[in-house]
Amino acid sequence: MKDTEKLDLRDTAGGCILPVKVVPGASRDRIAGVLGESLKIAVAAPPEKGRANKAVAAVLAEALLLPPKAITIACGPASPRKEFLIANVSAQHVREVLSGLEI
Repeated sequence: MKDTEKLDLRDTAGGCILPVKVVPGASRDRIAGVLGESLKIAVAAPPEKGRANKAVAAVLAEALLLPPKAITIACGPASPRKEFLIANVSAQHVREVLSGLEI
């Protein structure tokens, strides 16, 4: 994936914070690329009862080769712009893995 250097990734004591722009109700689950300083992720799940948030966490876990429990929502559960905490990994590691994805 290109433009990963634009992502506003932040290291914290618990891992890395990744800003995400979520597009619920898409035809399929996928990482769509970088949008501004956020990672754009489209999911088929509707934006109700946390379904889209869970789908985004699953997409991130698969892309980063991490267990689903390593991805939690840190900020903005009801907003299309969210932040996810990726536990026990650095911002540099996340950027490297995302740069290697073919989109």
